[in-house]
Amino acid sequence: MGITMPCEATPVNVTAQSDDLALLGLLQLVSPALPIGAFAFSQGLESAFELGWVDDEESLGDWLEGVLDDGLTRCELPVLARLQHAWGEQDVEAIAQWDCWLAANRETAELAAEDSRLGASLARLLGSLELLPAELPNGTPALPAGAGYVTVFAWAARVRGVAPRQAMLGFAWAWLENQLAVACKALPLGHTAAQRLIERLRPALVAAVDEALALGDDELGPVLPGLALASALHETQYSRLFRS
Repeated sequence: MGITMPCEATPVNVTAQSDDLALLGLLQLVSPALPIGAFAFSQGLESAFELGWVDDEESLGDWLEGVLDDGLTRCELPVLARLQHAWGEQDVEAIAQWDCWLAANRETAELAAEDSRLGASLARLLGSLELLPAELPNGTPALPAGAGYVTVFAWAARVRGVAPRQAMLGFAWAWLENQLAVACKALPLGHTAAQRLIERLRPALVAAVDEALALGDDELGPVLPGLALASALHETQYSRLFRS
């Protein structure tokens, strides 16, 4: 028996299509295959392995939960939402202010270098895709000179139509995947163990976004002395796989 086709094509659900494109754009942004060099940095985690602070699946999970709670939740995630809003309002002063604020909170040369290099790499990639923000009418670049990774990521999420909450979840997910990739190379951590940690931390990512969205400006600021020390010590680590 044949299939009866409708006489008229069903109208395209424009909203659903837009949401789908936004989701695909976010997946592109957070993909490990994105050629910006994120794989080259460990954010001090390799040093934590060398120092014996993190030496198995359980202690790695504790470390990552700590960095998420006292770092991303209080720094990158809430500022990412603020930057997306600023991009939407074309508020160049706010964009520059938050970009400088993030730079000031990079406590080591390694963390500062990661932020600036990833930002520059993502900006170059967006330029090659013709997705960089245009200059303002007075000729001022809309993207601050030397903009950091979070600032450029916020623009890319905005231009892809990704809602701030989803952009924050995607950013946190990319961070978690990167840290687990570091552990799989340097701890070592088995891939099944990495998946167990993803299951453990997925609810924590959602909770982190909820908390980040509720924080006021005067409540922001990372509290990660251990990570800062590990990152600083990484520079003189005798043998390492990741950049410092």
